[in-house]
Amino acid sequence: MEKNRKKGTLYIVVPCYNEEEALCSSAEALLEKLDILRKNGIVSEKSRIVFVDDGSSDGTWELIEQLYAKHQEIAGLRFAHNRGHQNAILAGMMYAKDYCDYTITIDADLQQDINAMEHFIEEYEKGSEIVFGVRNSRNTDGFFKKLSATLFYKIMRFMGAKIYENSADYRLMSAKALDALSAYDEVNLFLRGIIPDIGLKSSVVYFDVFPRRQGASKYSLSKMVTLAADGITSFSVKPIRLVFGMGILALLVGFGMIIHIIYEHYFGYTTDGWSSILMSIWVLGGAILLSLGIIGEYVGRNYLETKKRPRYYFWETLSHDWKKEE
Repeated sequence: MEKNRKKGTLYIVVPCYNEEEALCSSAEALLEKLDILRKNGIVSEKSRIVFVDDGSSDGTWELIEQLYAKHQEIAGLRFAHNRGHQNAILAGMMYAKDYCDYTITIDADLQQDINAMEHFIEEYEKGSEIVFGVRNSRNTDGFFKKLSATLFYKIMRFMGAKIYENSADYRLMSAKALDALSAYDEVNLFLRGIIPDIGLKSSVVYFDVFPRRQGASKYSLSKMVTLAADGITSFSVKPIRLVFGMGILALLVGFGMIIHIIYEHYFGYTTDGWSSILMSIWVLGGAILLSLGIIGEYVGRNYLETKKRPRYYFWETLSHDWKKEE
């Protein structure tokens, strides 16, 4: 196990989408945290904060430009259009890997406890290449979000994904882990499932989550559903196998209904078959539509992968960076 690593260069990657209300206070808190880490000799003077603007339609990029002009520690990346939270995180990490020894990713609203960063770095210094952030609790979530998150993680583990329950995109990754991640070139990203699959030495840090201080969350229900679909279809063919099982079950039900209809006809109860026919139509029709939907998800995602389009395109880059020494 590798221990006592030299003081490393940290890049804090912050994905942003329409975060003009929270960005200034978040940047101030992160700059203060980075200053503490540097003064305490935990990270090097070359450490940076990278804000990734995911095609915001408000004044987020203008604020990043102002922060860049004032602070040597700030870098900015701007997408040409919105490409999603996972792509924004990935873009920031892939940019940072050429300059840093390790990255820590954190959301722009800073609901995740930034004081856990020291613990992330401690685990890295003990030899971990990846340090996963896991929430202590979901007390800040509403009932629906808490229930849906719990079901999602259980489904993902059932599907075979190596995912930590209540894990977040708040994590540390070493340059070695980032190089390994760069080899994963699929379009439909689910980083919480891909990163554990890398297989490098890892550990876990638990952190608290606080209520959002400014603005409202930009992570809508539709985005959460899309993320869940990406996660399930990226890591398992079990849904297709379940469709096959449903087909067999539907055939068995169909044979049962045939026997039932013959029985009713033989004893002269044919007028009572109307409800059975309707039930069969609804059950089989629903099963067929559900099956087609699941198969369609896989076909659609394969279609997107075969086009080999770039995940994102940078419209603008702001940087004071130096390449790291080899």
